[in-house]
Amino acid sequence: MSTSKSDEGQKPASLPPPDGLWLVCPVCKKLNPAGTEYCRYCWGASLNSVRPMTYEQATTASKQSVKSKKQHRGARIAIIIAVVLILLLAAGLRYIYSYTDLLFGPVTSLNSASSPGDWAMFRNDLARSGNADNSTVQPQGVQAWTFQTGGKIHSSPAVVEGVVYFGSEDYNFYAVDAATGKMLWKFQTGSFVDSSPAVVNGIVYFGSNDGYLYALNAGSGRKLWVFKTRYAVESSPAVTDGRIYFGGDDGYVYCLNAENGKKIWKFNTKSWVTSSPVIVNGILYVGSMDGSLYALNANDGRFRLKFDASGSVFSSPAMNDSEIYFTDHGNGVLYGVNGKGRTWPWEGFLRPMWLQMSMMFIAPSPPPISGAPWAIRLLLDPNNPRLGWAATSDATSIISGSNVYTTGSNLAFSIDVTNHKILWRFQARNNITSSPALANNVLYVGSQDGYLYAVNAQNGTKLWDYAAGGTITSSPAYSGGVIYVGSDDGKMYAVK
Repeated sequence: MSTSKSDEGQKPASLPPPDGLWLVCPVCKKLNPAGTEYCRYCWGASLNSVRPMTYEQATTASKQSVKSKKQHRGARIAIIIAVVLILLLAAGLRYIYSYTDLLFGPVTSLNSASSPGDWAMFRNDLARSGNADNSTVQPQGVQAWTFQTGGKIHSSPAVVEGVVYFGSEDYNFYAVDAATGKMLWKFQTGSFVDSSPAVVNGIVYFGSNDGYLYALNAGSGRKLWVFKTRYAVESSPAVTDGRIYFGGDDGYVYCLNAENGKKIWKFNTKSWVTSSPVIVNGILYVGSMDGSLYALNANDGRFRLKFDASGSVFSSPAMNDSEIYFTDHGNGVLYGVNGKGRTWPWEGFLRPMWLQMSMMFIAPSPPPISGAPWAIRLLLDPNNPRLGWAATSDATSIISGSNVYTTGSNLAFSIDVTNHKILWRFQARNNITSSPALANNVLYVGSQDGYLYAVNAQNGTKLWDYAAGGTITSSPAYSGGVIYVGSDDGKMYAVK
């Protein structure tokens, strides 16, 4: 059959659609002739329930299904990407919020100190310095007066505007004239009062073993409000910027409104908190019997740092610039920790495994532990290490210049913080569990032997001692050239 030139180069006409009915596979969306039991393209999809259609209908339905499938796949991918981005953003914000100060840093104005001549709270100020170099009058170990209560006195006194405030195990809290030792008023609680008070803006705050934190009018002893916890409150409160901070035997660190006692926040350490909080530049530091020192944002209670010591931490931290000093119980170790350190995410879980892998040479060494601490063991006898370490070290340390003063067993120590060397030791007749005080280059130390010692802070020599009528676990307070300290004989002593 011949072909004309006019037909050359022309495309063949499209074929007519196939006759009969067709089935659209519900899985791959391809066409199969009616009567096909299983799709011949995706090997296994059943076509028994698929409605037969003409070729045109089936082709249209297949195209629409493919288009819809692509749209759904695109929507799912977009949703997955959006969810991943949201999770990454949330994780980033959480990291920034929890582990940096970019969004909500500490309120650096949260600091406080006693007025000149006063000793308004445990260890004198919110840094728990125990240091009061503000008088030219030097006590000489002479008794000025005593005041008798009905129980042991473990509470350390606060001295404000000529009044001595302290608690007793006779369930009472007392206000006594600092000059005469005469009682001005007393307030009865439901149990022992071992907590040391803080006196700020005419209000005295203290805890009791009945589980309450009390706020009383400092002039009259009238109750203003109380805050209930689950267990005893032995920790001594810190008060600054209209807020109160303290720990409880229920394991929590609390922040309350100082005006009405309403809770602002609380943080769970999961063990007793007898340590008294320290607040410096908006950061709260406190020890716990779980063996850790915690750093929290004082404004909102956000976690910043957890440093694990080798034993329970009864002592309150002392702060100097950005370094924290504290001792652990039973191991005689003094720590110096960077107060601006931050615990990195999952550090407690990851670091031990990282250390093991580095020891097996399958990973590099991990970064230094958060806080990058230094530590020194307080030996009973450096010339005879077989005597062991200082058995107990519960007292709060003092930082003054480049020296740290602390105690362990029956010894008081002076330590140079620059080279971590012990400069001198002073030995009492029995264990020292009260925290020392420093005033005008003299260290005042109470001991379980019943003596109050005055020690030259430069060389550790004893200047004088004063015999109380019982064990001294109360920490001495200094004001106006007089030392005030309680004893297990139930007396508050004023020694000038």
